Amino acid sequence: PLPAATSVPSPSGSVPGAAAPFRPLFNDFGPPSMGYVQAMKPPGAQGSQSTYTDLLSVIEEMGKEIRPTYAGSKSAMERLKRGTGRAR
Repeated sequence: PLPAATSVPSPSGSVPGAAAPFRPLFNDFGPPSMGYVQAMKPPGAQGSQSTYTDLLSVIEEMGKEIRPTYAGSKSAMERLKRGTGRAR
């Protein structure tokens, strides 16, 4: 039991310490881009409400992009710029 307990903390101790700060950032990058692509699909599907609904979804997705932008993500910054352009 002692060798197993000793071998488990050192790899797991080093991995979460290094990987934990990065995992939330990757999770922040992935879903917003996926949600943003979905938000851009519906515009032609509905009538006058589609414009309002589309703008709400774009604003919501842009809000999700702002947080990673503060973390220094260039890809999030580019998605934010595209979202701003499409909202206009």
